Amino acid sequence: MPDLRFDVLVLAGRRDKNDELAAAAGATHRALLDIAGTPMLARVLTTLTAHDRIDLILLCSDAPELLQEVPAIADMVSTGRVQLLPAAESPSRSVLAGIDSLTARDNNSKPLLVTTGDHALLDHAMLDFFLDASHAAAQAGSADVTLALVSETIIAKRFPDVARTYLPFRGERYSGANLFGFMNPDARKVAVFWRTAEEHRKQPWRMVSKFGFLSLVLFIIRRLDLTSAFERVSMAVGARVVAIEMPVAEAAVDVDKVSDWVLVNRVFDERAAAGANDTTT
Repeated sequence: MPDLRFDVLVLAGRRDKNDELAAAAGATHRALLDIAGTPMLARVLTTLTAHDRIDLILLCSDAPELLQEVPAIADMVSTGRVQLLPAAESPSRSVLAGIDSLTARDNNSKPLLVTTGDHALLDHAMLDFFLDASHAAAQAGSADVTLALVSETIIAKRFPDVARTYLPFRGERYSGANLFGFMNPDARKVAVFWRTAEEHRKQPWRMVSKFGFLSLVLFIIRRLDLTSAFERVSMAVGARVVAIEMPVAEAAVDVDKVSDWVLVNRVFDERAAAGANDTTT
């Protein structure tokens, strides 16, 4: 199966300009937190631009002028390797804007990888695993959209003292990993559904009606395993959605609060120490 190439949308906006996390870290923007001596977003973009299956990268931000004050990011933008896209009012609307921007380009038929500017531990092994699994699911005709999840078992083994938010399913709980594959034109339906969910966040019963009462009950009492749950999600949104189980805990770590920032820097310190030890042995 030949390698499939992807375009990428990186979501690097802020919920609020008065960002407590950025303030605590002394950064002008939360995407620019210092991670082991490198601004977080620059680290993410460097990982993406170096991957041999990634083409155009759209950087979606509410403050591109702040991000371009980082020389490494400014260089990527100046060469055209990274292109700027204004952030919309919500993540779902930004994803729709990214999909529509790429669709409008001539002869663009590549799938879209969506990730976030706070995915500080993103590396090529994670990308390879997710892109390969997404390609296989799309080739098999089972996926219009893929999303990455990591099991509590894997996370707890690697980070036993770290609290994460989990979705409960029969037999296991999972945390999101901020990797999404929009594999074909039908995938846009999922972004539209996501936008509707955001619009109804203060009226959750409207979303319940779209999934059906039985599906909601089965989820609450943990009678649905991961596959069954996403089969029901697919029926609700009108597109095939498949969960990709990632094999490493680091895939589920984003920098959303100060404790996450501390954890990520600790991981890089551990890696640096391990590298130094390897050099001396």
